[in-house]
Parts: sequence; C-alpha cells; structure tokens
Amino acid sequence: MVMRALTDEEYMQMALKLAENARGRTSPNPMVGAVIVRDDRVIAAGWHRKAGTPHAEIHALNMAGELAKGATLYVTLEPCNHFGRTGPCSKAIIESGISRVVIAAEDPNPKVSGGGISELRKAGIDITCGVLRDEAVRQNEAFIKWITTGTPFVRLKMAMTLDGKIATCSGESQWITNESSREEGHRLRDESDAILVGIGTVLKDNPSLTARLRNTFTKNPIRVVLDSGARTPLNAKVICDGESRTIIAVSKAADEERKKALERAGAEILVVGDEEVDIKALLHALGEREITSLFVEGGGRVNFSFLRERLADKVYAFFAPIIVGGHDALTAVEGEGISRLSEAVRLHDIDMKMIDGDALLTGYVDK
Repeated sequence: MVMRALTDEEYMQMALKLAENARGRTSPNPMVGAVIVRDDRVIAAGWHRKAGTPHAEIHALNMAGELAKGATLYVTLEPCNHFGRTGPCSKAIIESGISRVVIAAEDPNPKVSGGGISELRKAGIDITCGVLRDEAVRQNEAFIKWITTGTPFVRLKMAMTLDGKIATCSGESQWITNESSREEGHRLRDESDAILVGIGTVLKDNPSLTARLRNTFTKNPIRVVLDSGARTPLNAKVICDGESRTIIAVSKAADEERKKALERAGAEILVVGDEEVDIKALLHALGEREITSLFVEGGGRVNFSFLRERLADKVYAFFAPIIVGGHDALTAVEGEGISRLSEAVRLHDIDMKMIDGDALLTGYVDK
C-alpha cells in the first residue's frame, strides 16, 4: 500500500504537539516545536526546553546533521535572527542547507517581528508562513501578551457550587470540587509562572500554593500575595516553607516595620499603590520580573477586582453539582458588583468539559 504524503498542516501539527512538551517550562521564552522533513519522511524533530538552552530548530538541525541539506523545516514560531540567551537560529538554518521553511506564526516581539523571515528569504530559502497560525498563537498566548504589553497573561480560577458559593454559611469550603478537579487546578499552577491570592486566603487557610501532581515532576510557581497592610504572618507557609519565592504586594500605607520583618524572613516586598494595592501597577512590576503568566486563585473580592478592570484574560470556572444556598455564604465574585447588565463581564470562545461529574467552563474575557 502506497502511503500518501502528509500536508503542511499535518507536519505543523506534529511540531505544535512537540512544543507542548515544555508547557510551563520555557518562560520567559515561548514554547516552540520543530520538525524536519525530507522526501516525505520526518528525519528530525525538537522542541525548546528551557530559556537559555538551544531552541527547537537547533535541536532538530543537530539531529538531522547533513540530511538537513535540501529538506523542509516546520517550526511553530518564526526563527530568531538576533543574539539573546542563545545565538540566532536563522543563521544556523541558512548554514544547514535547509531549502524550505514553513512557519506557523511570526515572532510577536515588536523589535524583531519579521526579521527572521527576512534573513531566510535573503538567503534564498523558500518561506511559507501562517500554517496553523491560530493554533500557534493560542499555544503561546501568555508569551505573546507579555512580550507585546509587558504584563503577564492572567488566568483566573473559581471553584464553586452550582449556585456560585465557595463556602457554606458556616465557612466550610474543603472540598467543594472533586479530587480530579483539584488535580486539574494543580496542573494549571504547574504551568504558570506565578500564583496570586489575597491576604484573606493566607490568614484563613495558610496555603502553600504549590503544584502537587501525582506521578509527575512539578514546578512550583512564584507566590504573590495581595496584602495592602503587610499583615502576612511571619510563620505563614508562603513565607517559611522554602518551596518557592514569595512576593508580598503592599501599599505605601503599610507599616514599615512589618515590611522589613517580611523582607528579613525572605519575602520580596513590592510597594504598589497608596492605600490599597494597585493591581495594574502590580502586573507591570511582575512583567518586569519576567513573569509571563499569572494564575489568580483569590476569593470573591480579589476575583471581582481583576474582573471589574478587565485585568483577567481567561476564566476557569469549576462547578460542583451541589447547591448550598445561604445569604451569608461566600460567593466566587463579590465586591460592590456591577449595576447594569450591559456592563457585565462577558466571556467569549467558551469551552465546557466534564471532570468526573464536575463541570469546567473556560472562556476569554471581553476587553
């Protein structure tokens, strides 16, 4: 039986799948996958593993060796043409003898966008750009937002009952969602650069805010606490467990001695805002620290603060099939609320899936 030749889209799908191997591991770099094809056969492949290490194209070219001459390279993001933590990939591609390069998406960095493509074209290499562009852009949505705006991509998680409660009227909250949903939450932590909660969560639950996944290596995110008054206890887990860095965001009104005590305990203090933490300023400060993705797991007030100002980019809403009611039961979104439905926060590109009886709804926030 004669096997048909695969299409550009099918080879690019392979490259996108390879890039996924490093989700949550390449920041502040993007995820990138590469596949080299010669005579309708994949002869080499690679993906970027970590910032400061060889890019996907270099891994694939090293694997292909002399066979790269005259072959086609499929890559999910435009090859770089500048020196950063590593050398330019465009030069290595030209020197390898690759005759055609198929690219999913251009480099979103305003300083270099299109530069790699231009270099390759000048060298006489045939370029095809835009193959599975939407998929490639979605895959690197965190990197793209950070590199173009200087602020992290913000994902906001809520876990609630069907009537929107995150605790019963007596304050009981563990556990509303099932174990599989909580595992999914830890996966989202693992692939995020940082996780944010409010001081209320720290005082009530004393969480570690680490990523705990079964049967796999995990990466703990940087912990960020919204704490206008610098009230975080010095014996809180986020201060003394040593599992990851912790940033305490405080206001100018916070007590100086409390700030110094937290710094001595190992926390980084960020002063952003006068009486209350200025979340917009905080996001810029986190971006300056090369935090490209932020996972918000706050309570109702924190959630409303991010949603009201449209500072959240994507919402993950976990629903357990239970109803608890209660005037005094905490809800997933609180604050002063929105008075007119026309001003309500709306989501688009909605997706829904079941997780062992719980439901997970995801959607992007209309800006």
